Amino acid sequence: MIPALATLLVFQLLGEALVLALGVPVPGPVVGLALLLLTLVLRPSVLGAIKPTAQTLLQHLSLLFVPAGVGVMLHLQRLGDEALAIGVALVVSTLVGLASAALTMAWLMKRTGR
Repeated sequence: MIPALATLLVFQLLGEALVLALGVPVPGPVVGLALLLLTLVLRPSVLGAIKPTAQTLLQHLSLLFVPAGVGVMLHLQRLGDEALAIGVALVVSTLVGLASAALTMAWLMKRTGR
């Protein structure tokens, strides 16, 4: 389990280092995850080594939201002050996400002839 966890952390570190070196406006863990995906596509044998650890982390993913919940409770007054802006941002982003998904689906259906 420790080697697999170290592998996951090394990919995150590589992503962070690449983002820092290249100045790309993408979070380092996202780049690290893309590198991990590329590695898994090129060398599927790596999957067997990290799969149990990844599944264990995913089973306990809810624990990782505890710090975010504490942060929300800590800044509850500020959230109340900014409630209108937050609400508008949530509604608009949801509508944009739904519209882009619908347009992508329509485009894919037209492209595949369905």
